[in-house]
Amino acid sequence: MSFSAAIVDLDGTVYRGGELLPGAARGVAALREAGLDVLFFSNNPTKDGATYAADLAELGIEISPDRVYSAGAATTRYLGEHHADDALLVIGSEGLKAQLREAGLALTTDPEAAEALVVSWTDGFDYNDLQAALDTGEVPFYGTDPDRVVPTADGRMPGSGAIVDAVAATIGHEPDAIFGKPSAVARRLVLDRLEASPEECLVVGDRLDTDLLLGDRVGMTTVLVLSGVTDRAAIGDGPVDPDHVLAGLGEVETVLEGAGRE
Repeated sequence: MSFSAAIVDLDGTVYRGGELLPGAARGVAALREAGLDVLFFSNNPTKDGATYAADLAELGIEISPDRVYSAGAATTRYLGEHHADDALLVIGSEGLKAQLREAGLALTTDPEAAEALVVSWTDGFDYNDLQAALDTGEVPFYGTDPDRVVPTADGRMPGSGAIVDAVAATIGHEPDAIFGKPSAVARRLVLDRLEASPEECLVVGDRLDTDLLLGDRVGMTTVLVLSGVTDRAAIGDGPVDPDHVLAGLGEVETVLEGAGRE
């Protein structure tokens, strides 16, 4: 099988803690030299495409902002389609809030005025946020992404999923939907941007339950890299049996060679 496109994760795949991972630039170059349309997708909801593109450029990887997506973009798309005229109480970063405002969505800090609750990562999360979530009452409850931990330069840190879980435990029910990979919203977002069928796509990432599950659900070839949060021992317990397992993105050329590319 030959490939026409690739969806590539960022944190733990291309970089870790803001530092380019060994071989990552070589891996991206190999995908492009093989003629693949490369799209990046991160479950970090705090940045928009332009910010991600600028960050990647600083690491030596040039990409157009419209080829970089995130859980923030998926969340914004869903809320724009289903809550365009509603007041949103957002527990999340200023970067996420800026994306929502840029899309014309209305945010409120008054729990009693909220018509939907959106929960995401923020390093300012505290007791007052739990109280605000509780005070919103019976409104729709959404999470930007399910990642409970994210890789850092020195190890790992709590992600959006940890905060979503804390809010869910407080208000007594699970979110009505969680966006980002592997959600249907995220799948639709990337498939709308790729001029290739899922069967012609690679999905490359360090998480079985998000990156690879997104691709597996639509028939993409899945490539796990061991440079992020997943180690080889965890593979058998995950929801996806990867088609390929690599030490890092720098080895992706072996997948392309195996597919018969010159």
